Amino acid sequence: MSSPDIAAILDQSKELDRLRKDQEEILLEINKMHKKLQSTPEVVEKPGDNSLSRLKMLYIQAKDLSESEVAVSSQLLSQLDALIPSGPPGQQRRRMGNEQKKKRMKADPDVPRLSPSVRNHLDILASLKGEQVAARVTQENADKDEWFIVKVIHFERETREFEVLDEEPGDDEEPAGQRKYKLPMSHIIPFPKRNDPSTAQDFPPGKHVLAVYPGTTALYKATVVNTRKRKTDDYVLEFDDDEEDGSLPQRHVPFHKVVALPEGHRQ
Repeated sequence: MSSPDIAAILDQSKELDRLRKDQEEILLEINKMHKKLQSTPEVVEKPGDNSLSRLKMLYIQAKDLSESEVAVSSQLLSQLDALIPSGPPGQQRRRMGNEQKKKRMKADPDVPRLSPSVRNHLDILASLKGEQVAARVTQENADKDEWFIVKVIHFERETREFEVLDEEPGDDEEPAGQRKYKLPMSHIIPFPKRNDPSTAQDFPPGKHVLAVYPGTTALYKATVVNTRKRKTDDYVLEFDDDEEDGSLPQRHVPFHKVVALPEGHRQ
């Protein structure tokens, strides 16, 4: 066994160690983002918030690091196989068995070190099944955004799309009644939980929000008039374009029907 061969293996081992340390750091960052999104999912719709973009970047880094680890590990195995003399048949079978296991691991998309965190995030989205959420049903190039209350039917993990049901479409909708949509994650905002006021965000007076207009299933831009004194209190809002007799009436909206105004909202 020559010194250059040993030096090359040691270099690769150091690289493998570095990759794993980098993955641990990325994993910590991803877990922090998951906790943030679990406790305050509405934060992603705050103007200027980049939580989802940041999470996507972390996932990309995690994927790249995992693939690099597989490549370095494979190279180390090849280097060692070239240096280790063939042993008894039993040893050869064990080595081949490990190699086959590694091939299966490489083909399995759930094997990368960070995949449990990715699955955890997808589980959170999948848990919205059966829940009512706010959904933007208009296309990106529409003149204005239309938001309605819909019910989540299914979350497709592969495409990251939600299938939702508009249970109470307006009078101008199709006569069949209920309508289904397939929407990307960016078009969905979970509502605060009715039985858990701590999940609701506290909006100060003057803050623009997206809220369900009383007596409808549609959401519109509104301005907060008064803060809530208690967690269970309604918000007092003034809706844009809701003018009556030259002034905007103040309307009470339950806290669980108010979310942050999405960045770039068009109305």
